Amino acid sequence: MTIWIDADACPRIIKEIIFKASQRLQLPVQLVANAGLSKHHSALISSVVVSGGFDAADDHIVLHATAKDLVITADIPLAARVVARGGIALDPRGELYTEENVGERLSLRDLMQELRTMGEIQGGPAQLGQADRQRFASALDRTLTRLVKEDRVAAERANKK
Repeated sequence: MTIWIDADACPRIIKEIIFKASQRLQLPVQLVANAGLSKHHSALISSVVVSGGFDAADDHIVLHATAKDLVITADIPLAARVVARGGIALDPRGELYTEENVGERLSLRDLMQELRTMGEIQGGPAQLGQADRQRFASALDRTLTRLVKEDRVAAERANKK
């Protein structure tokens, strides 16, 4: 299992929470961005800088992430693509995207974008607050605990065969 981060817009504090979880559980993290990223002091953390267009980072994540991986992104179209492929996506505010809710989130995102284009509303989401960080940390912990447990069960079944 790998934790993939859509790193261009992921807040630094969210990355730090992920890095701590990575160290605790010994899980690899893959940052993907269109621009250069700072070096990391852990062998578990690696970075990929992609070029070639607006959705190049998204395309890279979708192409390389597996259904057993976790993708961290605020990009709802990317989350929809990940979920459509059977993967798991988590928003930096702690919302787990599922087959049941990602379509609705995508429709709402499109509506809000249209309203902004028409000048009906201004701005985007509020700044990430302490409650958002706590909600993310809790959702990350729950999700990783479930995924690690599922991996162990699958490994035990494979060993029994």
